[in-house]
Amino acid sequence: MARPHTPGPAAEPLLVDAETDLRPTPEVAVARRALRAHPALLLIGIVLASLNMRAALAGVSPLLGEISGHFGLSATMGSLVTTIPLIFMGLASPFAARFARRWGTEAVLLGALVLLLGGILLRVAPPVMALFAGGALVGSGIAFLNVLMPGLVKRDFPHRAAGMTALYTTSMIGGATVSAASAVPLENALGGWRGSLASWSLLAAVAALVWTPQTVLARRGTHHREPAATPVRTAPDAGPRLGRSALAWQVTLFMGLQSSIAYVCIAWLPTIFTDHGMSKSAAGLVFAFSTMLQMVGSFVVPTLAGRMRAQRMLAVVVAALMAAGMAGLLVAPVAGAWVWAALIGVGQGGSVGLALTMMVLRTGDAHTSARLSGMAQTWGYLLAAVGPLALGVVHQTTGGWGLPLTLMLAVCGALVVLGLGAGRDRKIRA
Repeated sequence: MARPHTPGPAAEPLLVDAETDLRPTPEVAVARRALRAHPALLLIGIVLASLNMRAALAGVSPLLGEISGHFGLSATMGSLVTTIPLIFMGLASPFAARFARRWGTEAVLLGALVLLLGGILLRVAPPVMALFAGGALVGSGIAFLNVLMPGLVKRDFPHRAAGMTALYTTSMIGGATVSAASAVPLENALGGWRGSLASWSLLAAVAALVWTPQTVLARRGTHHREPAATPVRTAPDAGPRLGRSALAWQVTLFMGLQSSIAYVCIAWLPTIFTDHGMSKSAAGLVFAFSTMLQMVGSFVVPTLAGRMRAQRMLAVVVAALMAAGMAGLLVAPVAGAWVWAALIGVGQGGSVGLALTMMVLRTGDAHTSARLSGMAQTWGYLLAAVGPLALGVVHQTTGGWGLPLTLMLAVCGALVVLGLGAGRDRKIRA
């Protein structure tokens, strides 16, 4: 039976609400209805917040050589520039729903943008520790945006959720693409890597300004110490014990390994190209091209997944695309750079779309979907953080990219095995 004709989670596979099982207070509910009467403000806010969800990370990669050279960082230490945000994306994710319950989604989203703004500016302060501390703030802010944005779209645009989800994911990838493509030109125009990185604080500031009136309006009529929502369920952990479910761990590890491949590319792909003789600006453009093509995979694969009872073949295809790109980097990294970038980009977009989709398709209700999403994002991003750091260590030890890329081929193979398990037509049971 075709799944599109079946109502329920499969029809909207990317939407997992951080406020599942929470009921807003009457005052907050009234304020939100008033906000929905002016959807243009919400739409602009969603687009601006989405543009910030990857831009601060993607703009670092083409400049990593200059940043490492400025501070005298080894390849291992340089990898921490991209690893630390990932660690805090995992550590901060579980707190998003708790904060949303206490202060409301709008207030936490505004706080996330302010945190992101502060992290971007701290990252360019003179001490080397500020570079890493700023990365921790950037990762925490992005974690809150990751968790809150899907539920916000689902809540405020219930009848246009699919289109709005496409808009916010496209904006997210678009922000990363522009950031990667403009990193080197901004560096040249603004006098160095610090100016290039700091420029993205303007985007975060504009987004925060747009969300400020929404936050104020959403809490209008409530007292400062009153929670924005109350739990619907008396037992928040009711449902399947995910930690004891092999299927839940397969989905979580699939999320983690595909994220690890993605952030390895964010950290090292431009460096691989420049180490083989490509100019820094050309490497940034190839990386931006790869990022842009993620939109193809992130749109097509979830659409197909929702029409299929099992998604095992899709898991094999997206892993094979990334493996082909990695193999190409081993054979002809510069001559075939655009082809390898395209394969990796489409595969990455498809793999993240499939991972998010399986969080819903493998569960039977929204409550379990939200819990699985929290588990997969927390452990997934912590696992993903190992990738850039490990490849930095291996690259520093071997002095080349042959063994690191071979290891990434092994990760693609492990992704196939996990996808064959997570992609089965099964539900997580109690």
